[in-house]
Amino acid sequence: MIDTHAHLDMAEFDNDRTQLFDAMHESGITSVILPGVSAEKWPQQIHIADKFDCYFSLGIHPWFVPDDIDAAIMKLDTMLQQYSNNKRLVAIGECGLDKLHHWSDNQLLLLEKQLLLAQNYQLPVILHAVKAHQQLLTMLARFKLIKGGVVHGFYGNSDIAKRYVSLGFKLGVGALILNPSAKKLRETVVNLPLEHFLLETDSPSMPPFDQPKSRNTPLILPRIVSEIAFLKKKTTVCILEQLNKNALQLFEL
Repeated sequence: MIDTHAHLDMAEFDNDRTQLFDAMHESGITSVILPGVSAEKWPQQIHIADKFDCYFSLGIHPWFVPDDIDAAIMKLDTMLQQYSNNKRLVAIGECGLDKLHHWSDNQLLLLEKQLLLAQNYQLPVILHAVKAHQQLLTMLARFKLIKGGVVHGFYGNSDIAKRYVSLGFKLGVGALILNPSAKKLRETVVNLPLEHFLLETDSPSMPPFDQPKSRNTPLILPRIVSEIAFLKKKTTVCILEQLNKNALQLFEL
């Protein structure tokens, strides 16, 4: 299993990170991608990726729009150049749009500049999208990214999902799929072919609905796989095989 989106570099894991990685390996979780959120956090993120032999992406999250966008993009460009030959760097992001947090035109500008970097470096993009699918789809259609990417933590309906898929994007599925009330997402997983999905947790955020105050970890992945297998009426082995293949292909792992 590959967790394609987990922030295991964050302080929530400082007390037991080594034990968690040991437990992940014992559970068959072979690797993880650590998404970037801000320039201040990139060094720790890269350190953790090196120490625990996993992958990372570099980007600026829409919650952390900098005061000087041009300067921040220059710093991101410099980091991408520095790590361009490092096999651990697999994507640009987490970047995107979020209408529930600090929504402004600066979010759009910051995302546009990161999509340009994705074009220049020919890397896939890890996208954060909250209440902004129309704006995001319009922008992605304009950029036509060769390597595509993933809409992480996808929760939309089948029509929105198909529009992302048509632009070369996959859909990240996490613990929300376990919630019987998540009808749009569950119907989307049933209706779309399995090759359009990726496994993720967004740890330490987005815990399962039955443990709302818990710290989320990649150890929830087997439950997610089992639920997808139930919805798709396939074996967990079949589900895991395809989802692993999807991650390997998109991120060229």
